[in-house]
Amino acid sequence: MVRTPLTPEERERGERLGRLLREARGDRSMAEVAASAGISAETLRKIETGRAPTPAFFTVVALARALGLSTDELAERCVLVVV
Repeated sequence: MVRTPLTPEERERGERLGRLLREARGDRSMAEVAASAGISAETLRKIETGRAPTPAFFTVVALARALGLSTDELAERCVLVVV
């Protein structure tokens, strides 16, 4: 199966998600947050750096819970505002 290339907007949204998660993680280690979310530290690293710009829905939910974030607010902050 060939995956359709991501649009620039999708890549930007992924980078924004990564920044938000990194900011919410604060001084906690990647390993600590990843373990709390039930994912690998490498997966978290890829999401935070934008190398995995479209993580699975349940991964995002698990990370939001581990970081004490509202999934609604996280989604709203990741959407591009087009003027």
